[in-house]
Amino acid sequence: MKTATPAMARVINDRLALDLLLERGPLTAPQLRTLTGLSRPTVSDLLERLMEGGLVRVTGEYGEDRRGPNARLYGLVPDRAHVAGVDLRRHAVTAVVADITGRVAGEATKTIRGELDGLVERTIRDAAGGRALDTVVIGAPGLVDPRTGELVGVSDVPGWRPGLMGRVRQRLGVPVVLENEVNLAAVAELRTGSAAGSEDFVLMWLDDGIGAAVVLGGQVRRGVSGGAGEVGMLEVDGTEFCQLVSPDVMAGLDRAELAARIAKGAAVTVSILDPGLVVLGGRVGHQGGDELARLVAERLGALAPAPTEVRASTVEGNAVLQGAVLTALDLARDHIYG
Repeated sequence: MKTATPAMARVINDRLALDLLLERGPLTAPQLRTLTGLSRPTVSDLLERLMEGGLVRVTGEYGEDRRGPNARLYGLVPDRAHVAGVDLRRHAVTAVVADITGRVAGEATKTIRGELDGLVERTIRDAAGGRALDTVVIGAPGLVDPRTGELVGVSDVPGWRPGLMGRVRQRLGVPVVLENEVNLAAVAELRTGSAAGSEDFVLMWLDDGIGAAVVLGGQVRRGVSGGAGEVGMLEVDGTEFCQLVSPDVMAGLDRAELAARIAKGAAVTVSILDPGLVVLGGRVGHQGGDELARLVAERLGALAPAPTEVRASTVEGNAVLQGAVLTALDLARDHIYG
Protein backbone atom coordinates (compact mmCIF):
# COMPACT_ATOMS: atom_id res chain seq x y z
CA MET A 1 0.00 0.00 0.00
CA LYS A 2 1.40 3.38 -1.03
CA THR A 3 1.42 6.37 1.30
CA ALA A 4 -0.71 9.28 0.08
CA THR A 5 1.27 12.13 -1.44
CA PRO A 6 0.91 15.61 0.13
CA ALA A 7 -1.23 16.67 -2.84
CA MET A 8 -3.54 13.68 -2.43
CA ALA A 9 -3.76 14.28 1.32
CA ARG A 10 -4.84 17.87 0.64
CA VAL A 11 -7.56 16.68 -1.74
CA ILE A 12 -8.83 14.15 0.81
CA ASN A 13 -8.84 16.72 3.61
CA ASP A 14 -10.58 19.33 1.47
CA ARG A 15 -13.33 16.91 0.47
CA LEU A 16 -13.76 15.81 4.09
CA ALA A 17 -14.30 19.42 5.16
CA LEU A 18 -16.66 20.13 2.26
CA ASP A 19 -18.76 17.05 3.04
CA LEU A 20 -19.03 18.14 6.67
CA LEU A 21 -20.17 21.60 5.61
CA LEU A 22 -22.75 19.99 3.32
CA GLU A 23 -24.02 17.75 6.08
CA ARG A 24 -23.94 20.13 9.04
CA GLY A 25 -24.03 23.63 7.60
CA PRO A 26 -21.64 26.45 8.57
CA LEU A 27 -18.90 25.50 11.03
CA THR A 28 -16.08 27.28 12.82
CA ALA A 29 -12.44 26.30 12.37
CA PRO A 30 -12.33 24.73 15.86
CA GLN A 31 -15.44 22.69 15.04
CA LEU A 32 -13.83 21.47 11.82
CA ARG A 33 -10.71 20.51 13.76
CA THR A 34 -12.79 18.53 16.25
CA LEU A 35 -14.84 16.77 13.56
CA THR A 36 -11.94 15.96 11.25
CA GLY A 37 -9.18 15.34 13.78
CA LEU A 38 -6.90 17.56 11.69
CA SER A 39 -4.38 19.98 13.19
CA ARG A 40 -4.90 23.74 13.48
CA PRO A 41 -2.44 24.58 10.65
CA THR A 42 -3.99 21.95 8.36
CA VAL A 43 -7.52 23.28 8.87
CA SER A 44 -6.33 26.87 8.41
CA ASP A 45 -4.60 25.93 5.16
CA LEU A 46 -7.57 24.02 3.76
CA LEU A 47 -10.00 26.84 4.61
CA GLU A 48 -7.74 29.30 2.85
CA ARG A 49 -7.54 27.03 -0.20
CA LEU A 50 -11.30 26.51 -0.32
CA MET A 51 -11.99 30.23 0.01
CA GLU A 52 -9.50 31.05 -2.74
CA GLY A 53 -11.20 28.44 -4.92
CA GLY A 54 -14.60 30.06 -4.43
CA LEU A 55 -16.01 27.00 -2.65
CA VAL A 56 -16.27 28.34 0.92
CA ARG A 57 -16.93 31.76 2.42
CA VAL A 58 -17.33 33.36 5.85
CA THR A 59 -21.06 33.39 6.61
CA GLY A 60 -21.08 34.99 10.08
CA GLU A 61 -19.82 34.47 13.61
CA TYR A 62 -20.50 31.83 16.24
CA GLY A 63 -21.91 33.10 19.55
CA GLU A 64 -22.56 36.66 20.63
CA ASP A 65 -19.62 36.97 23.05
CA ARG A 66 -16.90 35.53 20.86
CA ARG A 67 -14.82 37.51 18.42
CA GLY A 68 -11.81 36.81 16.25
CA PRO A 69 -10.81 34.12 13.72
CA ASN A 70 -12.03 31.21 15.84
CA ALA A 71 -15.56 32.65 15.93
CA ARG A 72 -15.95 32.87 12.16
CA LEU A 73 -18.48 30.54 10.61
CA TYR A 74 -17.45 29.03 7.30
CA GLY A 75 -20.10 27.81 4.87
CA LEU A 76 -20.36 26.61 1.31
CA VAL A 77 -20.87 29.06 -1.54
CA PRO A 78 -24.33 27.94 -2.75
CA ASP A 79 -24.08 29.53 -6.19
CA ARG A 80 -20.79 27.82 -7.01
CA ALA A 81 -22.82 25.45 -9.23
CA HIS A 82 -26.39 24.53 -10.12
CA VAL A 83 -27.84 21.24 -11.29
CA ALA A 84 -31.15 20.17 -12.83
CA GLY A 85 -33.28 17.12 -12.19
CA VAL A 86 -35.93 16.26 -14.78
CA ASP A 87 -38.95 13.98 -14.70
CA LEU A 88 -39.89 13.11 -18.28
CA ARG A 89 -43.19 11.28 -18.19
CA ARG A 90 -45.90 10.36 -20.67
CA HIS A 91 -47.79 13.66 -20.41
CA ALA A 92 -45.42 16.33 -19.13
CA VAL A 93 -41.84 17.39 -18.49
CA THR A 94 -40.97 18.77 -15.05
CA ALA A 95 -37.58 20.24 -14.14
CA VAL A 96 -36.16 21.37 -10.80
CA VAL A 97 -32.92 23.33 -10.47
CA ALA A 98 -30.95 23.33 -7.22
CA ASP A 99 -27.75 24.99 -6.05
CA ILE A 100 -24.76 22.96 -4.90
CA THR A 101 -26.15 22.74 -1.35
CA GLY A 102 -29.39 21.20 -2.63
CA ARG A 103 -31.57 24.29 -2.14
CA VAL A 104 -34.22 24.56 -4.87
CA ALA A 105 -33.63 27.61 -7.06
CA GLY A 106 -36.32 27.14 -9.70
CA GLU A 107 -38.76 24.74 -11.32
CA ALA A 108 -40.92 24.47 -14.41
CA THR A 109 -43.45 22.08 -15.97
CA LYS A 110 -44.63 21.84 -19.57
CA THR A 111 -47.21 19.60 -21.22
CA ILE A 112 -45.71 17.40 -23.92
CA ARG A 113 -46.51 18.67 -27.37
CA GLY A 114 -44.38 19.34 -30.43
CA GLU A 115 -40.68 18.55 -30.73
CA LEU A 116 -39.60 16.76 -27.55
CA ASP A 117 -35.91 17.71 -27.45
CA GLY A 118 -36.74 21.40 -27.77
CA LEU A 119 -39.44 21.08 -25.12
CA VAL A 120 -37.04 19.40 -22.68
CA GLU A 121 -34.48 22.14 -23.26
CA ARG A 122 -36.99 24.95 -22.75
CA THR A 123 -38.34 23.38 -19.56
CA ILE A 124 -34.84 23.07 -18.10
CA ARG A 125 -33.86 26.60 -19.11
CA ASP A 126 -37.08 28.03 -17.67
CA ALA A 127 -36.36 26.28 -14.37
CA ALA A 128 -32.75 27.52 -14.43
CA GLY A 129 -33.81 31.14 -14.88
CA GLY A 130 -30.59 32.09 -16.62
CA ARG A 131 -28.34 30.17 -14.23
CA ALA A 132 -25.54 28.11 -15.76
CA LEU A 133 -25.89 24.39 -15.12
CA ASP A 134 -23.16 21.93 -14.23
CA THR A 135 -25.07 18.65 -14.62
CA VAL A 136 -28.54 17.51 -15.71
CA VAL A 137 -30.11 14.16 -14.78
CA ILE A 138 -33.27 13.06 -16.59
CA GLY A 139 -35.57 10.29 -15.39
CA ALA A 140 -37.76 8.56 -17.97
CA PRO A 141 -39.69 5.28 -18.23
CA GLY A 142 -37.96 2.42 -20.01
CA LEU A 143 -34.70 0.48 -19.99
CA VAL A 144 -31.57 2.64 -19.96
CA ASP A 145 -28.41 0.83 -21.01
CA PRO A 146 -25.77 1.55 -18.30
CA ARG A 147 -22.99 1.21 -20.85
CA THR A 148 -24.30 3.77 -23.35
CA GLY A 149 -26.66 5.88 -21.23
CA GLU A 150 -29.28 5.55 -23.94
CA LEU A 151 -32.79 4.14 -23.92
CA VAL A 152 -33.13 0.54 -25.09
CA GLY A 153 -36.02 -0.11 -27.47
CA VAL A 154 -39.10 2.06 -27.96
CA SER A 155 -40.29 4.61 -25.40
CA ASP A 156 -43.94 5.35 -24.73
CA VAL A 157 -43.12 9.02 -24.09
CA PRO A 158 -44.74 10.90 -27.00
CA GLY A 159 -42.19 12.30 -29.43
CA TRP A 160 -39.27 10.15 -28.25
CA ARG A 161 -36.98 9.27 -31.14
CA PRO A 162 -33.55 7.64 -31.37
CA GLY A 163 -30.80 10.13 -30.64
CA LEU A 164 -33.01 12.34 -28.47
CA MET A 165 -30.53 12.52 -25.59
CA GLY A 166 -27.72 13.45 -27.95
CA ARG A 167 -29.76 16.38 -29.26
CA VAL A 168 -30.65 17.49 -25.73
CA ARG A 169 -26.98 17.37 -24.73
CA GLN A 170 -26.05 19.40 -27.80
CA ARG A 171 -28.72 22.01 -27.05
CA LEU A 172 -27.75 22.41 -23.39
CA GLY A 173 -23.98 22.08 -23.77
CA VAL A 174 -23.56 20.37 -20.38
CA PRO A 175 -23.37 16.75 -19.21
CA VAL A 176 -26.83 15.15 -19.38
CA VAL A 177 -27.43 11.74 -17.79
CA LEU A 178 -30.48 9.61 -18.60
CA GLU A 179 -31.75 7.20 -15.93
CA ASN A 180 -34.78 4.96 -15.48
CA GLU A 181 -37.33 6.90 -13.43
CA VAL A 182 -37.93 4.11 -10.89
CA ASN A 183 -34.20 3.85 -10.21
CA LEU A 184 -34.19 7.56 -9.40
CA ALA A 185 -37.19 7.16 -7.11
CA ALA A 186 -35.20 4.44 -5.30
CA VAL A 187 -32.35 6.92 -4.75
CA ALA A 188 -34.83 9.27 -3.07
CA GLU A 189 -36.17 6.43 -0.88
CA LEU A 190 -32.63 5.43 0.09
CA ARG A 191 -31.53 8.95 1.00
CA THR A 192 -34.66 10.58 2.41
CA GLY A 193 -37.48 8.03 2.51
CA SER A 194 -38.56 4.69 3.92
CA ALA A 195 -35.33 2.92 2.99
CA ALA A 196 -33.02 5.38 4.77
CA GLY A 197 -30.56 3.32 6.79
CA SER A 198 -31.20 0.17 4.72
CA GLU A 199 -28.56 -0.85 2.22
CA ASP A 200 -30.69 -3.58 0.60
CA PHE A 201 -34.27 -3.17 -0.63
CA VAL A 202 -36.60 -3.42 -3.59
CA LEU A 203 -38.84 -0.51 -4.56
CA MET A 204 -42.11 -1.65 -6.11
CA TRP A 205 -43.35 1.22 -8.31
CA LEU A 206 -47.14 1.31 -8.59
CA ASP A 207 -48.20 4.27 -10.69
CA ASP A 208 -49.15 4.96 -14.30
CA GLY A 209 -46.22 2.64 -14.99
CA ILE A 210 -45.40 -0.58 -13.13
CA GLY A 211 -41.84 -1.55 -12.28
CA ALA A 212 -39.26 -2.02 -9.58
CA ALA A 213 -35.79 -0.87 -8.62
CA VAL A 214 -33.19 -3.04 -6.93
CA VAL A 215 -30.79 -1.57 -4.37
CA LEU A 216 -28.08 -3.85 -2.95
CA GLY A 217 -25.16 -2.71 -0.83
CA GLY A 218 -26.49 0.84 -0.98
CA GLN A 219 -26.19 0.95 -4.79
CA VAL A 220 -28.85 0.82 -7.50
CA ARG A 221 -28.35 -2.37 -9.51
CA ARG A 222 -29.22 -1.89 -13.16
CA GLY A 223 -28.15 -5.16 -14.73
CA VAL A 224 -26.06 -5.54 -17.88
CA SER A 225 -28.67 -3.95 -20.16
CA GLY A 226 -30.60 -1.88 -17.61
CA GLY A 227 -33.34 -4.47 -17.16
CA ALA A 228 -32.94 -5.21 -13.45
CA GLY A 229 -36.25 -4.70 -11.67
CA GLU A 230 -38.49 -4.86 -14.73
CA VAL A 231 -41.17 -6.86 -12.94
CA GLY A 232 -43.96 -5.64 -15.22
CA MET A 233 -43.23 -8.44 -17.67
CA LEU A 234 -43.40 -11.19 -15.05
CA GLU A 235 -46.17 -13.73 -15.60
CA VAL A 236 -48.39 -13.99 -12.54
CA ASP A 237 -51.41 -16.32 -12.63
CA GLY A 238 -51.09 -16.48 -16.41
CA THR A 239 -51.10 -12.69 -16.85
CA GLU A 240 -48.33 -10.12 -17.03
CA PHE A 241 -47.91 -8.41 -13.67
CA CYS A 242 -48.30 -4.97 -15.23
CA GLN A 243 -51.77 -6.00 -16.40
CA LEU A 244 -52.76 -7.37 -12.98
CA VAL A 245 -51.96 -4.04 -11.32
CA SER A 246 -52.49 -1.53 -14.12
CA PRO A 247 -53.97 1.80 -12.96
CA ASP A 248 -57.42 0.98 -14.37
CA VAL A 249 -57.45 -2.44 -12.72
CA MET A 250 -56.14 -1.21 -9.37
CA ALA A 251 -58.89 1.41 -9.20
CA GLY A 252 -61.52 -1.33 -9.12
CA LEU A 253 -59.88 -3.61 -6.53
CA ASP A 254 -60.54 -3.66 -2.81
CA ARG A 255 -57.45 -3.28 -0.63
CA ALA A 256 -57.17 -6.98 0.23
CA GLU A 257 -57.16 -8.09 -3.40
CA LEU A 258 -54.76 -5.31 -4.37
CA ALA A 259 -52.36 -6.40 -1.62
CA ALA A 260 -52.57 -10.02 -2.75
CA ARG A 261 -51.64 -9.09 -6.33
CA ILE A 262 -48.77 -6.83 -5.27
CA ALA A 263 -47.43 -9.60 -3.02
CA LYS A 264 -47.37 -12.08 -5.89
CA GLY A 265 -45.21 -9.74 -7.96
CA ALA A 266 -42.94 -8.90 -5.03
CA ALA A 267 -42.50 -12.57 -4.08
CA VAL A 268 -40.40 -13.28 -7.17
CA THR A 269 -37.81 -10.60 -6.43
CA VAL A 270 -37.82 -11.42 -2.72
CA SER A 271 -37.23 -15.13 -3.39
CA ILE A 272 -34.28 -14.40 -5.65
CA LEU A 273 -32.67 -11.38 -3.97
CA ASP A 274 -33.66 -11.67 -0.29
CA PRO A 275 -33.50 -7.87 0.17
CA GLY A 276 -35.15 -7.85 3.59
CA LEU A 277 -37.23 -4.80 2.68
CA VAL A 278 -39.81 -3.94 0.05
CA VAL A 279 -40.93 -0.33 -0.32
CA LEU A 280 -44.27 0.37 -1.99
CA GLY A 281 -43.80 3.50 -4.08
CA GLY A 282 -45.61 5.44 -6.74
CA ARG A 283 -49.06 6.94 -6.28
CA VAL A 284 -50.68 3.70 -5.09
CA GLY A 285 -47.92 2.76 -2.66
CA HIS A 286 -47.81 6.24 -1.18
CA GLN A 287 -51.58 6.60 -0.83
CA GLY A 288 -52.01 3.04 0.47
CA GLY A 289 -49.78 3.91 3.40
CA ASP A 290 -49.07 1.65 6.35
CA GLU A 291 -52.32 -0.30 5.98
CA LEU A 292 -51.58 -1.48 2.44
CA ALA A 293 -47.98 -2.24 3.44
CA ARG A 294 -49.22 -4.39 6.34
CA LEU A 295 -51.56 -6.37 4.09
CA VAL A 296 -48.85 -6.92 1.48
CA ALA A 297 -46.43 -8.07 4.20
CA GLU A 298 -48.93 -10.64 5.47
CA ARG A 299 -49.46 -12.14 2.03
CA LEU A 300 -45.80 -11.92 1.08
CA GLY A 301 -44.88 -13.85 4.22
CA ALA A 302 -46.94 -16.78 2.98
CA LEU A 303 -45.39 -16.70 -0.52
CA ALA A 304 -41.68 -15.98 -0.06
CA PRO A 305 -39.23 -18.03 2.03
CA ALA A 306 -37.22 -15.05 3.31
CA PRO A 307 -38.60 -12.76 6.05
CA THR A 308 -39.28 -9.38 4.47
CA GLU A 309 -40.44 -6.07 5.88
CA VAL A 310 -42.82 -4.00 3.75
CA ARG A 311 -43.03 -0.23 4.11
CA ALA A 312 -44.98 2.48 2.32
CA SER A 313 -43.02 5.25 0.61
CA THR A 314 -42.45 8.30 2.78
CA VAL A 315 -40.89 10.54 0.15
CA GLU A 316 -43.03 13.66 -0.04
CA GLY A 317 -43.71 15.07 -3.48
CA ASN A 318 -42.18 13.78 -6.70
CA ALA A 319 -39.73 10.98 -5.83
CA VAL A 320 -38.39 10.78 -9.39
CA LEU A 321 -37.50 14.47 -9.40
CA GLN A 322 -35.91 14.26 -5.98
CA GLY A 323 -33.81 11.28 -7.02
CA ALA A 324 -32.76 13.08 -10.20
CA VAL A 325 -31.63 16.16 -8.25
CA LEU A 326 -29.77 14.04 -5.67
CA THR A 327 -27.98 12.13 -8.44
CA ALA A 328 -27.08 15.34 -10.27
CA LEU A 329 -25.75 16.83 -7.03
CA ASP A 330 -23.54 13.78 -6.43
CA LEU A 331 -22.06 14.11 -9.91
CA ALA A 332 -21.57 17.88 -9.66
CA ARG A 333 -19.95 17.69 -6.23
CA ASP A 334 -17.52 15.04 -7.41
CA HIS A 335 -16.70 17.25 -10.38
CA ILE A 336 -16.31 20.49 -8.42
CA TYR A 337 -15.13 19.32 -5.00
CA GLY A 338 -12.86 16.53 -6.25
